[in-house]
Amino acid sequence: MKKILLIEDNHEMRENTAEILELANYEVITAENGKVGVEKAQKELPDLIVCDVMMPELDGYGVLYLLGKNPASASIPFIFLTAKAERSDFRKGMEMGADDYLTKPFDDMELLNAVESRLKKSDLFKKDFAQDLGGLDDFFNTAENNDLASLSKDRKVKTYKRKEIIYHEEAIPNGLFFISKGKVKTYKTNEDAKEYITGLFKAGDFIGYMALLEITNYTESAMALEDSEICFIPKEDFFSLLTSKREVAHKFIKILSNNLKESEERLLNLAYNSVRQRVAEALIMLEGRYNEKDKPGDFTMSITREDLANIVGTSTESVIRTLADFKDEGLIEIRGRNIKVIELGRLQSIKNGFY
Repeated sequence: MKKILLIEDNHEMRENTAEILELANYEVITAENGKVGVEKAQKELPDLIVCDVMMPELDGYGVLYLLGKNPASASIPFIFLTAKAERSDFRKGMEMGADDYLTKPFDDMELLNAVESRLKKSDLFKKDFAQDLGGLDDFFNTAENNDLASLSKDRKVKTYKRKEIIYHEEAIPNGLFFISKGKVKTYKTNEDAKEYITGLFKAGDFIGYMALLEITNYTESAMALEDSEICFIPKEDFFSLLTSKREVAHKFIKILSNNLKESEERLLNLAYNSVRQRVAEALIMLEGRYNEKDKPGDFTMSITREDLANIVGTSTESVIRTLADFKDEGLIEIRGRNIKVIELGRLQSIKNGFY
């Protein structure tokens, strides 16, 4: 049973509206003013909030603002009730993040249709989308409203050859990129033209979005590690998506933030761990990111020693020596550029400092 919070200061309106919702098999919590409504919303975390605009103590706009500041309640669908039909009031509510508007007086079906529509759309954004181009289409098709109707039709897909640059450090971003097929690395270059690989990405990942969010130039470059198919999403569509609906923004940000924790951990390890630990960590990271089999520890990847050194943050010679040691210890097999992980558990022990 879906839980709905009804915030309405008029007793008769509150009772009548609650009765309609309860007859439709919704669990209804009521609040007589905005202040009580905020408290109940943060305690109960309902599936949807129906809120009057004009109320004493705290009006509907204040309720929406306060709930939007709390991550736990910010994405709850929100429907305004108002006796005013002014376009400026409607626009203000929608710009603040309201999902719908009902003008009093409304009939039973208007209310129930609005509630059902918002709950269905909210449920769609709670599901996990497949990390492939079909999943991206599914996500955008779910997210689109009238302003975004052409979003899925206008995206550009380009094939990048191995070692082809996708975007350059210091370039001005015009959008973000979704990897439909292939593998991509991002990297920084210092004054001596030395690379440090900042990220490794595969099909289903987004890249290039941080520069858009921070409104700055790219702080790293991106290059295809193998022939890859990349979907370009214009920044106008990206920002329209983020600002159109709160649940869209929260879902998208959750998708985009998958690699941030991993990046932070790598930077800490780069500062404090030995080369041996960092090479083990790099091999584990490669296995975890690119092993498409269900069997851990049975993974082979073709990677240049230079790229591996740029991940580890050391010289190519040091990586070659460490790999030779790992081979002698029976942790890996080496055939040309190919490295096969044999003992994932022992590599994990080395990463954690147990030699």
